[in-house]
Amino acid sequence: MWHSSDKVLGVIGGMGPLASQLFYRMIIERTDAASDQEHVELILLNHTGMPDRTRSIQSGQTEEIYQLLRLDALWLQENQADALAIPCNTSHYFAERLQAELDIPLIHMINETARAVADQIESGSRVGILATEGTIGGELYQRACQAVGLTPVVPTEELQETLNYIIYDKIKAGRPVALADFAPVEEELRVQDCAAAILGCTELSVIRECFDLPVYYTDAMEVLADRCIEFCGKRVRK
Repeated sequence: MWHSSDKVLGVIGGMGPLASQLFYRMIIERTDAASDQEHVELILLNHTGMPDRTRSIQSGQTEEIYQLLRLDALWLQENQADALAIPCNTSHYFAERLQAELDIPLIHMINETARAVADQIESGSRVGILATEGTIGGELYQRACQAVGLTPVVPTEELQETLNYIIYDKIKAGRPVALADFAPVEEELRVQDCAAAILGCTELSVIRECFDLPVYYTDAMEVLADRCIEFCGKRVRK
């Protein structure tokens, strides 16, 4: 299938589709390449029928979604993928269990993002976690940040409602987002004295792109894209 010695990246996408196309574009635009042949070889599986990750976690009915992720991952592995990426933060609720069934590495979006933030700010600093209720409830970023010496700050109930509105009622619904929608988020981060914030939902990566948010915000999808590029032996564009 593949005619070069380059490593092949397998991507489980479709969660959601807009975020997945942005991830693919990030891989292309962030690769320091001067020709087609210098870009990352990848297989993108756009699995839009995947059940909602947050609802599955909150209901405790997680086995169906895990088995679907497992089948996708094994299919990509069987089709010569050398590593796996899942540009969906909430899906990393299943990451450790999934990795145990694979012979190829899963490039862990959340752990890599926590390490990237820890490299930028002082140990013990407060970091705002902007994510879905599934990611927050699963304590994915809380554990990852604590593991690298950072203090995670989760959204208040009111702020989580604002994030839900942006993620589900705007971006996933294909409706435009206004910068004013994000204003309560910025205010809460200031009040909570956060030294940095993590865009821990791939739909929020769309906001980063639309409004050119400052480096204060670390985009988990950008971190994942860079780590995938590096794994495949390519150079990240500076």
